[in-house]
Amino acid sequence: MSEKTLAIDAWEALFRAQVTVMRQLTAEFPTDVLSMNEYDVLFNLSRCPGRAQRIRDLNRHLLLTQPSVSRLIDRLAGRGLVSKHSDPGDARGIVVGLTDDGYDLFRQVAVTHSASISRIMTAALPADELEQLQRIADTLRDGVERA
Repeated sequence: MSEKTLAIDAWEALFRAQVTVMRQLTAEFPTDVLSMNEYDVLFNLSRCPGRAQRIRDLNRHLLLTQPSVSRLIDRLAGRGLVSKHSDPGDARGIVVGLTDDGYDLFRQVAVTHSASISRIMTAALPADELEQLQRIADTLRDGVERA
């Protein structure tokens, strides 16, 4: 098998596995509280220093276009889950911060969502393979970001 064919087959396997897992997670996600995209924004902000980040930097971690991210953040701000303010270091930039209410809601939804993730992943893979999967995924992401 050529390296190109192997790379394509590996990508297809990874992509199909991700689609299958995401469909199951989406079916179990509490969308009456937050959409999956809203949760993703809150999740990413929760991991940032000070629970805040510039929109352009946040956008790098999301699967949405910049205009979609801006509209989503406006909706979250309207619900009081995030705050928006000018970047003190660059007035052209907007910093989005996770409010206390946003963080509380994120944590509430995370309990349900993480239980689904754990159940689905541990039903399919033992701990050593989960560790291997994490290492491989991190290596792939790092390699793509450096390229």
